[in-house]
Amino acid sequence: MSAVAQNLLQVHDLRVDVGERHVLKGVSLEVPAGALQVLMGANGSGKSTLGLTLAGHPRYQVAGGSARFAGQDLLALSPEARGRAGLFVSFQAPPEIPGVKNNLFIRTAINAVREARGEAPLDAFDFLDGARSAAASLGLPEAMLGRPVNDGFSGGERKRNELLQLAMLRPRLAVLDEVDSGMDVDGVRALVQLVQDLRAQGTAFIVVSHYLQLIESLQPDRVMRLDQGCIAETGGLDLASEIARTGFVREADAASAAGAGPAELRPVRSQPLRSDRPIRERLGADVSASTTLRLRPPRGVQSP
Repeated sequence: MSAVAQNLLQVHDLRVDVGERHVLKGVSLEVPAGALQVLMGANGSGKSTLGLTLAGHPRYQVAGGSARFAGQDLLALSPEARGRAGLFVSFQAPPEIPGVKNNLFIRTAINAVREARGEAPLDAFDFLDGARSAAASLGLPEAMLGRPVNDGFSGGERKRNELLQLAMLRPRLAVLDEVDSGMDVDGVRALVQLVQDLRAQGTAFIVVSHYLQLIESLQPDRVMRLDQGCIAETGGLDLASEIARTGFVREADAASAAGAGPAELRPVRSQPLRSDRPIRERLGADVSASTTLRLRPPRGVQSP
């Protein structure tokens, strides 16, 4: 099998504008099926822009480059078609959807994916069997399944609700944008376990995070540093550790703008990794030994 065939996602020289700003200026990356890659970068470097562009958000205009997902031209697909193809992108700040019940929202999404695969839809009873189990494992009260999406939810509850959608949809590729932010110790533990469980079933991940200890717990295949709209550096856990120690390296363009010659590189503590308490202390010494999420797909739902 060729390297091209093995890559679930291929992004080449992707350039994206938001209004008059050039945010992404030539991003290239490849994500094999089942891989886990971490994306790091200072505020404003374009991390959320990349995820929302892959999702098809209309505010983010592709100025050039390409993106292929599971052999398809991702940029030519509608946002709905991208979701049906198996792409999941979490919100950094999940919005509320008043009037739309959580269980109806998720079941509709699952059945849209099933329809795209030529499978029969799930009825309410089959869906609720899996949804109740997943919600319990993620620490969401069952009553929240019947409430409007994120309406009146706390910040941590909204992030757990994103995880519930992820657990039920079981996508081929999940882009998680700081999904750990704002969650308590149990929520972070559930996040780590869910990622491990889904990855074992073939789901690939791009995880945006500033927590070094979380990154260590996830054991990524690759760490990427996004700087000023480009992938500036790739590596392993050693790269994440170096960023934790020195901060992000940003180009000092003030000298160039003033005509004073080439810019110099200097380390700047811009958005340092948050590590007020080691995550291993908060999660326990062995994350893998924590209670396994009791996630089972509803009858008829296939893993990716």
